[in-house]
Amino acid sequence: MLSQADNELLCRIGPGTLMGDLMRQYWIPAVRSDEVTSDGAPLRVLLLGEKLIAFRMASGKVGLMQNHCPHRGASLFFGRNEEEGLRCVYHGWKFGADGRCLDMPNEPPESNFKDKIKATAYPTQERNGIVWAYMGPRSTPPPLPDLEANMHAGGYISVIHRRCNWMQGWEGEMDTVHTAFLHSGHLKVEDTQPGTFEYYTASNRAPRFHVIDTSFGTSYGVYRPAEDDRYYWRIAHQLLPFYAMIPTGALGHECRFAAYVPMDDEHTMHWEVWASTPWEGEPPLGAMAGPSRREADWYQPDTTDWYGRFNLKQHPENDYLIDREAQRSGKSWTGIMGIRQQDIAVTDSMGPILDRSIEHLGTTDVLIIRTRRRLLAMAKALREKGEVPPSVDQPELYRQRSGGILLQRDVNWWDGTADLRERFQATA
Repeated sequence: MLSQADNELLCRIGPGTLMGDLMRQYWIPAVRSDEVTSDGAPLRVLLLGEKLIAFRMASGKVGLMQNHCPHRGASLFFGRNEEEGLRCVYHGWKFGADGRCLDMPNEPPESNFKDKIKATAYPTQERNGIVWAYMGPRSTPPPLPDLEANMHAGGYISVIHRRCNWMQGWEGEMDTVHTAFLHSGHLKVEDTQPGTFEYYTASNRAPRFHVIDTSFGTSYGVYRPAEDDRYYWRIAHQLLPFYAMIPTGALGHECRFAAYVPMDDEHTMHWEVWASTPWEGEPPLGAMAGPSRREADWYQPDTTDWYGRFNLKQHPENDYLIDREAQRSGKSWTGIMGIRQQDIAVTDSMGPILDRSIEHLGTTDVLIIRTRRRLLAMAKALREKGEVPPSVDQPELYRQRSGGILLQRDVNWWDGTADLRERFQATA
């Protein structure tokens, strides 16, 4: 259970909020690179409670600035993307990617008024399909995080709009126990292959947890009894401020991360990024050959409004197309098609912002409890003492991998997997 006061602190992310200040210390995934084209149409972007306009200039540089023109407040979404700047159609004021006013055609030629006007604009960097934004206080931003999956050309990027608070989605991601029910409750032991994740999950739906604080956030090991005096471990990480590496493949071979990026307090962009890494020898039993792709026909057509991007066809208004017959027959535990759609259905059903004071948390919720405390402690230390979290200025702390592994029961799950967890290979 979390007090209502602490719940408010955790969930609110607008300018000046406790968690909003923490998030603004970091680079934020803002838009997919393919969403903005050179001299193309501007894009509405809602990020950390701020309405912004993204545009790509002819040079390839991506600008990200305030929605309202500093002159009379007209939306720059209607602006003309031309000659390395965005020009407001109302009176022709033109702004560069850094927010400087470049031209005021409605002012006399001798006026220097344009030199006194600057729009709020945020620095951007582009890396392997993601345009990152820095919305923090530093004149020189920190380095981009060493998130391995974003450091390989040719990786796969999925984005889904979630209609719930960022923390709600993130907590669902770190709740590894729900997999045994929400996604795999229909599985029977006899229908699974021994030695696989599905086999151990169906055999034991109440695993044990170990959780530790790390310099980058929190990490957990979840274990189940296995053959030959071993445990089957699933090792994963929650990385500041909103990243997760979940254990869906073999430890040491999976290169991926998820990000729960707040649009505002009640909407989230859920990013998932994968990259292929070479196997060393034969793949272990149960290893994933690659990511499950988000097919184009899963999505509704994009619209240009603030919430119009990356919306799935399964949504609350159609009950996520639940198939009650599939649920009754045992073909599916939920009757909802798709792993992510199942996640979205349960987290969205909690409401836009869950009142966590009504919860009754158990032993398998220890990671959620620990992560909440760590987030609040770091955010308060930043505000009260100016203590910037170490992961802001140490991008190498993100060099982790997640996954499943069989270990002898006397092996320490954290120390004994360091070489696999830290098998970092970047190409860009």
